[in-house]
Amino acid sequence: MGATLFLFVRPFCNLIIESLELTATITYDELVEKCKQGDRLGYSQLYNKYAKAMYNTSLRIVNNTADAEDVLQDAFTDAFKHLNEFRYNSTFGAWLKRIVINKSISLLRKRKMQLVDIDSNPVADNSAETDGIDETAFAFKVDAVKQAIALLPDGYRTVVNLYLVEAIPQEEIGTLLGISHNTVRTQYHRAKQKLLTILKEGGVE
Repeated sequence: MGATLFLFVRPFCNLIIESLELTATITYDELVEKCKQGDRLGYSQLYNKYAKAMYNTSLRIVNNTADAEDVLQDAFTDAFKHLNEFRYNSTFGAWLKRIVINKSISLLRKRKMQLVDIDSNPVADNSAETDGIDETAFAFKVDAVKQAIALLPDGYRTVVNLYLVEAIPQEEIGTLLGISHNTVRTQYHRAKQKLLTILKEGGVE
């Protein structure tokens, strides 16, 4: 039987290793320093070390393989161009991931992602209704959850991935998306309800 998880326990179990690698204790990175000195082999090694994780991060947000590949290449191009600006305030992986996330969000904006700020456009807040859902009553396979997330509209999927998978605080998500914390919270609750509906109705294989 495949691995199971209780929905909305952050982060997903199959992403824990990847997350730990990107948020490990900040230390002097010999590979990064080799790249700063213009070592071509170092650039290749650095790319190979992080490419898969960065591609997956983008894919979870943009939900399109070609777009994720474009984001990956653009992110590495920018990272290598501005490598001397990396000062070890975080791990290199975390620094690179933020570039990938920002570029993925920019791409969604070009798609006209629907994410209305409820502070400037008041709408009914159904958070009380969604708060009543017993999330722990549903156990699903990891792959089913990932497939269900991919079926969400761009706005919902982005908030869910940034909050649940990337473990970014809701206040910071609001800053990244240019919306209020209250809007992020409401979008998350609605996305959660939609996701549970997809899973309960067997909308994924």
